[in-house]
Amino acid sequence: MPQIKSAIKRVKTQAVANERNAAQLSTMRTAVKKFKAAQAAGADNASELYVAAIRELDKAASKGLIHKNKANRDKSRLAKLAK
Repeated sequence: MPQIKSAIKRVKTQAVANERNAAQLSTMRTAVKKFKAAQAAGADNASELYVAAIRELDKAASKGLIHKNKANRDKSRLAKLAK
């Protein structure tokens, strides 16, 4: 455990940021999985889930959780599935 006051604060803020980032990544992955499952099953709400997955990928990229190229690559792959 750090002894310096600023280091103690940094540990706390890192913990909060880590929780936030983990939750955001989990939400993104869940949205992508839901779309893939709906597309495979031929569900009628697949287009809505596609939009939600794209939105989550964009949000994750804008917050720096994933690289913008990875987001674009994943969106391209989802678009291929959506056709």
